[in-house]
Amino acid sequence: MMVGATAGSVALTGQTTVNLHQLLATLYDADDTDRPVILADALNFASDHHAIASHLRLRGRDPRRTLRQVESPDGHTLTTADIINAMTEDVQLVVLPSVLYVSGQLLDVAAITTAARARHIILGWDLSHSIGVVPHQLEEMGADFAFWCNYKYLNAGPGAIGGLFLHPRHHERAPGLAGWWGVEPAQRFKLDPTHVPATGAARLQVGTPSILSLAPLAGSLDLFEQAGGVAAIRQRSLDLNQRLLQRIDADLTPFGFRLITPRPPEARGGHLALHHPAAGQICPALRDVGVIPDYRHPRVLRIAPNAFHTSPGEVDVAVDRLVAVMHTGAYQNWPPVGTAAP
Repeated sequence: MMVGATAGSVALTGQTTVNLHQLLATLYDADDTDRPVILADALNFASDHHAIASHLRLRGRDPRRTLRQVESPDGHTLTTADIINAMTEDVQLVVLPSVLYVSGQLLDVAAITTAARARHIILGWDLSHSIGVVPHQLEEMGADFAFWCNYKYLNAGPGAIGGLFLHPRHHERAPGLAGWWGVEPAQRFKLDPTHVPATGAARLQVGTPSILSLAPLAGSLDLFEQAGGVAAIRQRSLDLNQRLLQRIDADLTPFGFRLITPRPPEARGGHLALHHPAAGQICPALRDVGVIPDYRHPRVLRIAPNAFHTSPGEVDVAVDRLVAVMHTGAYQNWPPVGTAAP
């Protein structure tokens, strides 16, 4: 339902970065000397870069030469053309975010996946900022793999278990990091030293999953079904953000806020990002009046109306309180980011 995949192609396991390590260990061929490069982007979450660089070092590669980044033309967004042009003959594997975590830009997942497939490049998506708010059809479009966290739009709570997708064409690959939970269930408790992989994506599981982390996710997924699925959630999210966009234009622009999220609905995920020189002070000032935004360095305020529990009226209340914080100068009572509190 969430990623457009058959059940055997999805596993709920590990954490986001661990799952990326597992997918790289399974799919990256260090013996391919003609195509040693992993392509990422300069704006992705730092943890993905840490994992890719460390994996390359473990496989005897120098990440200074074999980890390439697509640069941003404006510091906030990426272009499809730049990404595809970077898929040169020496690129073996690509890791990209579906939604950029700071600006909220939704990449053209279908076009980029098609381009990678045409070039015989393995492509994986970090869905952390899109799963549960943007519909995906990974299996149909041919993405090789994906990974994500479940604590954002899937509402599974802090520390929730992660998830991964492995396309059926890779189901017979041996797991790069073998563990007992990835063994065929009928063989698991025989504790045989010979690793007999489970069917499909389940073979990429390593250790025993946390039941306490799985339980809230099970409850949340039931609510998605009651709400009509992720397509219905997507429409409600777009409606809420359209209302927020109107209020930003009418009431926040005069205070120096600048939207860095693309405006077209098809080019944005579930949150909007506002640039402001005092964003680091505005964020705690808003929290102080009961509005919970998110600060991202440097000078970006992220606002994410959740389609499950945010009403249009609450969007207006949030903007009204932000206007009051700016009008009264209450944000100036908070120290600039990087300085000690008074």
